Amino acid sequence: MKLSIERAALLHSLAHVQNVVEKRSTIPIISNVKLSAEGEALVMTATDMDLSIQAREPARVSTAGTTTVAAHTLYDITRKLPEGSELSMELVRPREDGGAVELKVAAGRSVFNLPCLPPDEFPAMEIEELDVRFEIPAVDLAKLIDKTRFAVSTEETRYYLNGIHMHAQAEGATSTLRGVATDGHRLARIEIALPAGAERMPAIIVPRKTVGEVRKLIEGLDGHLTIGVSAKRIQFLLERTVLVSRLIDGTFPDYERVIPTGNERIAILATEPFEKAVDRVATISTERARAVKLRFADDRVVISAVSTEAGRGIDELDAQFDGEALEIGFNARYMLDMLSEIDGDEVRLEMSNPAAPTLVRDTGDSSTLYVLMPMRV
Repeated sequence: MKLSIERAALLHSLAHVQNVVEKRSTIPIISNVKLSAEGEALVMTATDMDLSIQAREPARVSTAGTTTVAAHTLYDITRKLPEGSELSMELVRPREDGGAVELKVAAGRSVFNLPCLPPDEFPAMEIEELDVRFEIPAVDLAKLIDKTRFAVSTEETRYYLNGIHMHAQAEGATSTLRGVATDGHRLARIEIALPAGAERMPAIIVPRKTVGEVRKLIEGLDGHLTIGVSAKRIQFLLERTVLVSRLIDGTFPDYERVIPTGNERIAILATEPFEKAVDRVATISTERARAVKLRFADDRVVISAVSTEAGRGIDELDAQFDGEALEIGFNARYMLDMLSEIDGDEVRLEMSNPAAPTLVRDTGDSSTLYVLMPMRV
């Protein structure tokens, strides 16, 4: 194998490829990236056995071939080389006695010899035609991810909450693609236009790591990408990159049951001042609880926090409030995560009592809703 490639092109794809590779793997071969020089391209493949990625970049190939090298090492070398440089890669045997094959990476006066592992030991990546296939605007997929992923659970024992639940939803003449995430303390739901061809999509749970990698891949992407779905796998196909992931094998809970209806105490607040006030007062909250109390009455809200170590903090804002006076507590971090995704100038809180779930709506985006469970403070 012998080729040359622009640093910028190699770095662009390696940045995504090396993210898939686990930093501490007990299987040496999957700590590596598979490099295949073929035609006029360098194809890079990586996997953690659940998530696989393949990226293709133009290269000047003198001799076709395939090998594997440590993914993070190759990425760090490429990242630290001067901008605008060109890399050459060549398989060599540094010793005449037939020593192990190495990949010689050179740019200018910099030369690195990296140990290789046999490419035939690398797990095969299957790119197949899945049951359902549709195109989706990249901006729609980015919005679906951004509005929900903060609520994805990180608790491994509740593995079925460790991703975004996606399914087609038909209500009357309107069909949408829903994204839902919850960790049991908060819930985020968004609806986007149902892409043509997605009507037969099964209800799926896309793992948290996959969600993060897809979001990075589509950052700044104009146009569409193609998604393929089956009961167990999902593929994301971009112009030069394919991401294939296993889906979470579990049943997402009936989230509709926790979305409250008929909450009669309504508060409307200016989003930015409210977010900043919660952030200020939360400075006093102990790190473990991070609790803030909201008291709604007389068209204002008093935000407060008390800590035996740090003292007390109080802030006050004007609010449109309809209903009997109410004191209710929330986890400040959960509230701030949610408020950071509110696009409208105002946020609407629909409350019932201090122990019942609060429904939160973005006045600037009717496609989203959020649910926050209160805390006792």
